Amino acid sequence: MNNLSKYFSEFLGTFFLVCTVVGSGFMAQNLYSESLGGMLLANTIATGAILVVLINVFNELSDSHFNPVVSFCFFLKKSISFIEMLFLWISQIIGGFLGTIIANIMFKNQYISVSSVDRLGFNLFLSEVIATFGLILIIFILSTKKFKFNTGIAVGLYITSAYWFTSSTSLANPAVTIARVFTENFTGISPNSIPYFIAAQFLGGILAMIVVRFFNEK
Repeated sequence: MNNLSKYFSEFLGTFFLVCTVVGSGFMAQNLYSESLGGMLLANTIATGAILVVLINVFNELSDSHFNPVVSFCFFLKKSISFIEMLFLWISQIIGGFLGTIIANIMFKNQYISVSSVDRLGFNLFLSEVIATFGLILIIFILSTKKFKFNTGIAVGLYITSAYWFTSSTSLANPAVTIARVFTENFTGISPNSIPYFIAAQFLGGILAMIVVRFFNEK
């Protein structure tokens, strides 16, 4: 497969992922405005389900990264070049941004707005480290030939769970994090929170790769 197909697959996958996260956020607010638990549950189910679908559909086309940290970890593993990683990042970020815009339009909101939802504090930083650590660990352990469990199902179930066991609701993805700046619903995140979340996500990814390397040496 040529690289253009790979980058376009990453664009499409991240587009649909973010469109689902933000769009289900609007739908949840419309249906469960009096219940934060109901909104989070609806958003969780939609996100977990779309991850299973997208990872399985695009896996043969682009390895279904849809996440700059995942691409970075494949770069650390020397599976892709630095230039490939950069183009994957660009594809993912643009796809995520457009996913937010389309979700905003579908639910009759401003095309682009800036979220005021602050997500600051060490507890949230730690949550993103842990959430991303677990995500990367699952992906790379399952990528070995020893394990036959479907990666899409594993990732979808993990993120579904991580929505609830982390106080940050497990963004665990810089492209999704950046995209969610541009919506006003409860899934949004303020620009001030972005540096902390992205730093935590890459830190979690690096720590996971250290553990993966340890396992591989056994």
